[in-house]
Amino acid sequence: MHRCYLPEPELSPGPLLVEGEEAHHALRVVRLRVGEECEVFNGAGQAVRARVVHATGAHMQMEVLEELPMLPRTAGITLAVAVPKGALMELVVQKAVELGVQRIIPLLTERTIVRLGEQEARAKAEKWRRTVLEACKQCGVRRLPVLEEPQSYGAFLQRADLPVFRVQCAIVPQAQPLREVLERGRAAGAREVVLLVGPEGDFSPAEYEAGAAAGFVPTSLGPIILRVETAVFFAASAARYALD
Repeated sequence: MHRCYLPEPELSPGPLLVEGEEAHHALRVVRLRVGEECEVFNGAGQAVRARVVHATGAHMQMEVLEELPMLPRTAGITLAVAVPKGALMELVVQKAVELGVQRIIPLLTERTIVRLGEQEARAKAEKWRRTVLEACKQCGVRRLPVLEEPQSYGAFLQRADLPVFRVQCAIVPQAQPLREVLERGRAAGAREVVLLVGPEGDFSPAEYEAGAAAGFVPTSLGPIILRVETAVFFAASAARYALD
């Protein structure tokens, strides 16, 4: 069933009006027709099954057939990842959403190859937010994850709104096995975690030191050196398994 995003605080039992890009995609790309049904979600967890009753241009009027049951909440995963080169960030964002990550924070670290000016960073963030939405529609995620604009590693570490349970994927001798770190977190009742993944050239020694000072536990993903995107998939999957 096709899914449409309608950013309303509440999807009421009355008629729904889907407009703009969402309506264009449903009508012109998916070719949804009057009388056909789709799922409409508001990005805050609510979703309804609805039927198209009228469609013109970039406007689609729908009637609500039933409210769909709320999906159970998963572990609260925040992913902070150094922006990889090329188009890999889109892949990282897409798979992070599919794995249940609820907040994505792109980072610019000392060894990050990608360098972004203010305008370019804003444009990239908007592009990645579209990837977030498409991933939600494809895999049935009803709570739209937050994707922030790229920020410096130093500014990130100073934030007070991060989960207490903090994991830094690390390639250093003192790194502790991921399984042990996650098991300790679960035993302590953690339901939220922030996963910190570095760039292609890894974090610098100074960045590791700053991360530890900010409460991040240096954590090993095993003896094999993983690419940035693979490290994200591995860590996010393990965190979901351990904390859900």
